[in-house]
Amino acid sequence: MLQAFQLVISRELQMAFRRWSDLALPVIFFMIVCMLFPLAVGQDQAILQKIGPGAIWVAALLATLLSLNTLYREDFDDGTLEQLALSTQPLTILLLAKTVAHWIVTELPLIAITPLLTLGFNLPAEGVYGLMLTLLAGTPALSLLGSVGAALTAGLHQASGLIALLLLPLTIPILIFGARAADLAASGQSIAGPLYLLGGLSVLALTLCPFATAAAVRVSLD
Repeated sequence: MLQAFQLVISRELQMAFRRWSDLALPVIFFMIVCMLFPLAVGQDQAILQKIGPGAIWVAALLATLLSLNTLYREDFDDGTLEQLALSTQPLTILLLAKTVAHWIVTELPLIAITPLLTLGFNLPAEGVYGLMLTLLAGTPALSLLGSVGAALTAGLHQASGLIALLLLPLTIPILIFGARAADLAASGQSIAGPLYLLGGLSVLALTLCPFATAAAVRVSLD
């Protein structure tokens, strides 16, 4: 089972780097949104520091939704998803491996470039550190929830709008706690409470979402 998990992750990473345009699109979108906020708001440093964490979290959420349209679509079209469903290995483990690979190629680059983008919001070092911690704790839940939505719409082309409608109500708590924790960090306060809640949401998603994703894949294949 562990070997199958590793093989699926390896395959997904290789496929992702071959489709470099799909890999770069969420990152470019994230950068554009984060750079447009300071231009639209102006040069008031107090306002920029106030809206910075929330703006970056919104951009991360939208970039994640943008990347979900292709998570299962190509595997559905070429029959790979059906082969995974017929495999002797548990479908939940195989789909969890695809979700982990999605987090690696989508969310990790966003987190890596976040310190550079916070320069436009004039966030202090504590705020940048807290923001990165909240993204590390919260983005796994975004990918896991997104996997369920992508599996439900695997047979539909250009389903980004439908995925957004399905997932936005579920991702609002993650967005609220993530932005609140980053705002507390920027003001020098403890972020333990919201950070633990983000971690708890990610653990809860890890517990439930792989089974929901497997059920959604079977529904799409039927």
